[in-house]
Amino acid sequence: MATASAQSSALPKFIQLSEMLIREIAAGHLADGARLPPEREMADELGVAVGTLRKALADVEAKGLLDRVQGSGNYVRHRPAVNSVYAFFRLELLKGGGLPTAKVLSVDRLAKPMGFARLGGDPEGHRIRRLRSLDGVLVALEEIWLDGAARDRIAVSDLSDSLYHFYRHELGVVIASVEDRIGVDVVPDWAPAAFHLRPGAPVGYIERVSLTAAKNPAEFSRTWYDAKRANYISRMGKG
Repeated sequence: MATASAQSSALPKFIQLSEMLIREIAAGHLADGARLPPEREMADELGVAVGTLRKALADVEAKGLLDRVQGSGNYVRHRPAVNSVYAFFRLELLKGGGLPTAKVLSVDRLAKPMGFARLGGDPEGHRIRRLRSLDGVLVALEEIWLDGAARDRIAVSDLSDSLYHFYRHELGVVIASVEDRIGVDVVPDWAPAAFHLRPGAPVGYIERVSLTAAKNPAEFSRTWYDAKRANYISRMGKG
């Protein structure tokens, strides 16, 4: 079993900033047409170099959520759907938004549980357990399963805050859609002491099958989340 006691490998800083802005725009914290602060002021407020911020803004612009007007400033543009790193991460703080981060608890190669026939043909799978936070606020536990054929071994050090980023760049697997089932469950008995709710406490619950463009299941996951800290949000339509 591979275990970790420290933060898993973070995404590059400019991607973190880009994702933060994208989620703030989606949550309505940055209104359509709003002018962002001057870049130096914004960089100082966020504690990053101006060059790093500019790379993040360029990424947001490329996704159609920002108009950068020379000599005038950067203006927010709302769009209903954006192909971002966390496009399928549906948990948000109660106030909306929040940058997702992850702490890997363990990675194991095990026999798949019953009912996992859809998830590839290997009798074994990789089980990943993580803690998830939004803006540093602990909100959820996750258990993710991948087919054993995806890779012989997966180490904690292989994983970044975004598993879908890892799938795309390390496994060559692109998640195109997800099927979520939302309900209520209790905190599982494997929850670590670091989680703020004890095993058996009632929580929100998400079961997900993640699919490739060919509709092949690539991942099965379970998420237990604290509904007093986070909401499940799915935005649809043209806005």
